[in-house]
Amino acid sequence: MELQHFSHPHPLVFFKYQTFASEEVDPEAALCLGCEKPVEGWSYGCNKCEVYLHKGCAELELAPQIQHPFHPKHPLTLLPKSPYFGERGSCDFCGKELRGFVYNCNDCRFDLHINCALLQSSVAANFPNSLHPHPLFFIQNHNNEVKPDCPVCQKPISGPFYHCSDCTCPALFNIHTECAELELAPKIQHPFHPKHPLTLLPAPDFEECDLCGKEIWGISYNCNDCNFDLHINCALLQSSIVANFTSSLHPHPLFFIQNHNNEVDSDCPGCQKPISGPFYHCLDCRYPRVYNLHKECAELPLEINHPCDRKHPLTLLPQRPTHPQKCSCYLCRVQWEGFVYSCSLCNFDLSLDDFFSPPTITDASHEHPWMLISRKMWFVCDFCGTDGDHSPYHCDTCVLFVHKNCISLPRHIRITRHRHTISLSYYCRQNRIEDWMCKICYEELDISYGHYHCPASRCRYIAHVRCATDKAIWDGTIMLKGYDERSGEVLHKPSNLITDIVEQISIGELMVASEIKHSYHDHNLRLTFSGKTKDDDSQCDGCTRLVSTPFYSCEQCKFFLHKYCAELPKQMPHPFHKHLLTLTNSRDREGNSWCGACHRPYQGFSYRCYKGDCSFKIDIQCMLLLDTLKHPSHVEHSLFLVHNNQGTSCSACFVKLDSEDVAYRCMKRCDFSLDVRCATLPLTAWYKYDKHPLILTYSDDSEPSQHYCDLCEKERKPNRWFYYCADCDNSLHLSCAIGEIPYMKLGNKFKPDFHEQPFTIVKNIWNCPPCKVCGELCNGEALECKESECNFTIHWGCQWSLM
Repeated sequence: MELQHFSHPHPLVFFKYQTFASEEVDPEAALCLGCEKPVEGWSYGCNKCEVYLHKGCAELELAPQIQHPFHPKHPLTLLPKSPYFGERGSCDFCGKELRGFVYNCNDCRFDLHINCALLQSSVAANFPNSLHPHPLFFIQNHNNEVKPDCPVCQKPISGPFYHCSDCTCPALFNIHTECAELELAPKIQHPFHPKHPLTLLPAPDFEECDLCGKEIWGISYNCNDCNFDLHINCALLQSSIVANFTSSLHPHPLFFIQNHNNEVDSDCPGCQKPISGPFYHCLDCRYPRVYNLHKECAELPLEINHPCDRKHPLTLLPQRPTHPQKCSCYLCRVQWEGFVYSCSLCNFDLSLDDFFSPPTITDASHEHPWMLISRKMWFVCDFCGTDGDHSPYHCDTCVLFVHKNCISLPRHIRITRHRHTISLSYYCRQNRIEDWMCKICYEELDISYGHYHCPASRCRYIAHVRCATDKAIWDGTIMLKGYDERSGEVLHKPSNLITDIVEQISIGELMVASEIKHSYHDHNLRLTFSGKTKDDDSQCDGCTRLVSTPFYSCEQCKFFLHKYCAELPKQMPHPFHKHLLTLTNSRDREGNSWCGACHRPYQGFSYRCYKGDCSFKIDIQCMLLLDTLKHPSHVEHSLFLVHNNQGTSCSACFVKLDSEDVAYRCMKRCDFSLDVRCATLPLTAWYKYDKHPLILTYSDDSEPSQHYCDLCEKERKPNRWFYYCADCDNSLHLSCAIGEIPYMKLGNKFKPDFHEQPFTIVKNIWNCPPCKVCGELCNGEALECKESECNFTIHWGCQWSLM
């Protein structure tokens, strides 16, 4: 049975579900064109183009145009996908990204998902305009389509709700019926702010609640004079003043709140764990230092006798005493910031986590119970290999001493640093690994203590427990009980976006695809093994580097793909990020993206993380990097990938790095680091007045009078990298040689907010126009408006002054 559908030029064949699960069609590619959800059950499809539709989506009776109550001004037109170039756009009802079929008003940029357009609604009469000024629609059932939270309770929309069709994305207004029907006084006198009354604000304030600390973006109570804000639900909580709370733990009076209905998600300053159950709140400690304390932490005894210090009692302190800068005690290693029991005479501190330690712990990962040894003693943890100074847990049968937190270490985990699952081992296995070096930090590893290793045959991967379970390395993925560690299961099997091989040729014993169809281009692409393109500045649409053989190209338009880029897998792990990354060519609404590794703008393909709220993106240039780097700027040693670079600076550009930046560092005490931006600089560049390539140069011993750029004629700093031609004695700044935007494709469009028409990315070599902002000539890459009589040209870096 076949179906001719408006969304595809070829007939769609009726399939059974088993067809999609076979090798004939890649299951990862089997997404419905209509709703972009995985294909399940009976479906229609075109195997040649890998286009599929759920039976329900294919057989929907969708009118080409509809008149919809949410947009009465103009009719909405049915489209097979989002109409916006370089971006998906958002539905103006539910706020979610546009995926699949869409009803669109081109004049107003108004869009509705198919499912949202089909919802039943009715006009809601007599809604209080003190909460919202526009008329609302009542929606009885939305089938979990709505994304934005309710502006009153700031919780996900569920059940019946009201919708405002005048408030379009991104300022959508959807409100629960029960929240809309709350009897909220225009002004209230609240015990958390007795100085002034609080006023009900219907408009988003984008402040933070002074009780729970979470952002306020919807309806709230506010004191404008004091900039004091409360969520509606927080303002309605019952509270009472607490008398005689000890000032040694907190200097201000506290309020007791018996039940907070999960409104508060801040951490307790005592035990460092999320607030749950009854708690105390300080109204004098405002955002960002909101103070909410568990009832049990507030009522701890101020002094205790403990077996770890038999000489003196331990005193409860609101924070640990100041330790030396390079202290290696347990509290400094875990950066404990909560309450501690302390003895200043013995220089001993006990965290609340240790104070609450149970005498016995049983865990499924170990067959025997763990017994607490509650005394001060030095030991090396048999699970993680690091030392401790008190209160280990002991397995008498196995003769093991471990930290409390190491008891629950998972047996098998997956990390993106390695393609196999790695397993925890805490027994010495002689001759298992020869060099015994951690493959994450590249420091020595003692295998007589616990470590993670790869159980696959002939695989020599090994890592410290602390390195493998670092939050920047491991996303928490645990292999379930029953996993066969000898299987050597590969973490991710590659599959690319070549949808069809049109023609093949044989080269020796190899068969090579000479013509292909690729998911990210409408026309067939032909392979070129040798020669050049018609334009020497042609760039690959995947990695945006200059095109070099072998590459695929389109005969009908200027679309190029290196053979390597055409064969990029759909999904890949990468050592820069702990989640699996997916190949995409989507861009933001301006027409470009920003790489999360080198922080450069780019317009080619990228790998993006779709895990939860994570939005990490990385360009193809950075995706080619590994966890080790041999760079000509530091020929003495290899450089190794490091995640937390707080307090270090790049040795090339001297930019200070923070805790979220990845960088390459020498582990041989050379104090040499490279951020990803400098590590990916091309080793050669070209200058219009020089027939030779300019070489990336790392130091300059010439006279100070020679420290100038031959292009912009401005001074060069002698300790900064630069490009140099020894034959012609030409020296250029890095940005003058490769431009500010080396990974934006020439001829592509860029649409900023400060200009009505889109800009074209150009490269000026001769007759360079002046920049409209700074007045200097736009040498090299620039943004140019091609509209007639506009004559607007601007440096990439100068656009920020117009925003």
